Amino acid sequence: MLAGVLFFPVTPFTASGDVDPDALHQHVTAGMDAGPGGVFVACGTGEFHALDLEEFAAVTRTAVDAVGGRVPVYAGAGGSLGLARQYARAAAEAGADGLLLMPPYLVEAPSAGLVAYTRAVAGETALPVIVYNRGNARFDERSAAEVAQLPTVVGLKDGTGDLDLVARVVPAVREALGASGKPFQFFNGMPTAEASQLAYRALGVELYSSAAFAFAPDVSLAFHRAVEEGDQERIDALQRVFFHPLVRLRRRVPGYAVALVKAGVTLSGIKAGPVRPPLTPLTEEETEELAAIIAEGRAVLAS
Repeated sequence: MLAGVLFFPVTPFTASGDVDPDALHQHVTAGMDAGPGGVFVACGTGEFHALDLEEFAAVTRTAVDAVGGRVPVYAGAGGSLGLARQYARAAAEAGADGLLLMPPYLVEAPSAGLVAYTRAVAGETALPVIVYNRGNARFDERSAAEVAQLPTVVGLKDGTGDLDLVARVVPAVREALGASGKPFQFFNGMPTAEASQLAYRALGVELYSSAAFAFAPDVSLAFHRAVEEGDQERIDALQRVFFHPLVRLRRRVPGYAVALVKAGVTLSGIKAGPVRPPLTPLTEEETEELAAIIAEGRAVLAS
């Protein structure tokens, strides 16, 4: 089972747009030195949508090598059913410890269809699967409880931000699993999860993905400690000067949830390169603004 702060690396690209395995290895190694509870590679922040199958396999292998078995490595899988199955098999062959099941391609589907999609992809490997509840893959209480009972599904990551839905899904899943004793975890998967984590935690969702960990692990870990210790003064200070400003910057342009993190990684000293179309990079002024936000967050740690 996962614990602590979850690290979602970016996928560095060269100036010509190719995957940069050396920069990725450096990025994951640096993250591991900070001490995450798990690594989720080639997922949303890692531009899963922009990687072909060969690139995906290479990225997963590189991350698995950099982690060296110290924590679990989950890799993304999703899109059209046929491709999702291929990505699931490629992740297993590359040494991943589990899958984060991304939404199916484009179409909206009824709950029964989402359950069938999850069952089909999960059936490709023996890897544990975390289902991503987001976008056009929106599970209600009944469908969430149904997929939770699939043998290899071990978690649900919520990226809807619909706390009313989460408040109904969590007890429904727990009731469905009953006395089976099956391990199952819920995750806050919002783009800047720290901004909403206190609300999720009140609903029994203690795990969250931290985009900030990729470029400011010291700030990310300090916030996590503050939450665990109930240090409301530190929580409020980091929310005010770091996480809330990040949310405001992220919301300016669609896709900045990825571009912002990639710019932050480059600011940290690792050349993450550009984002791939259809995403667009931060402007120079916005990158300077991001650098100032990071400095403000670190000033709180020094106080």
